[in-house]
Amino acid sequence: MSTAAEIADHKSSVRERVWTELRKVAVADSRFHFDFGEFIADFEGGQEAVRRLTDHSFYRDAQLIFITPDNCLDRLRLQALQDGKVVLMTTYSIKRGFWLLDPAKIAPDLYLYASTLDGMERVGQHLTLAEIQARLPNVDYMVTGTGAINHEGVRFGKGHGFFDSEWGMLYQIDRISVGTPCAAVVHDCQVLAEKLTPDVYDTVVDVIFTPTRTIEVTNPHKPTCGIIWDRLDQHMYDTIPPLQELKAMGL
Repeated sequence: MSTAAEIADHKSSVRERVWTELRKVAVADSRFHFDFGEFIADFEGGQEAVRRLTDHSFYRDAQLIFITPDNCLDRLRLQALQDGKVVLMTTYSIKRGFWLLDPAKIAPDLYLYASTLDGMERVGQHLTLAEIQARLPNVDYMVTGTGAINHEGVRFGKGHGFFDSEWGMLYQIDRISVGTPCAAVVHDCQVLAEKLTPDVYDTVVDVIFTPTRTIEVTNPHKPTCGIIWDRLDQHMYDTIPPLQELKAMGL
């Protein structure tokens, strides 16, 4: 079995190789330029990848969708609101927690603004984990961008572990389960044919959407460990209030 250090080195090597190709098709971020260790990039053909996602049954059957605050998913958050779906998301790096975008409570002319990271905190509703647990139904669909992914749905993100933490928190408050479908939206250059070695808490997706392909994953492994406190980076704990809340809840 690989050690945690060996897995970390493996992930870093894969990311660097994929990011070299991604730079050719990525849209630069206004703050981070092409520093893919700080953001998940939008890319050429992103609209086609999202169209594939919205044509899929997982999206059509979902009413409450968790969508990460990744650049490549701005248009998906807008489309979901226009389609009458409720969106749960987090702020960048989860530092200001979870936010709910309910299209029934937002003026249609503000949907575009609400779908952005700046707008969602002004138009949406902040929710604690306790409020999510008490007031929301189960999340129907989890959607994320990522850094690299293979045909088995094993995904390596920026390296911070934000989506794995979001999955872990929602899992521990029983708003998702191993049966909750999960999707990744990526460019074709981010999809690898090789074996990737996940850690125990790494989230694996059910389906991958690229500008040219829809890749269904058979029997993806979904983590059931929740947040592993003795492996959680101290800086993440110190800067992410929902993690502090979860620990105080004793879950």
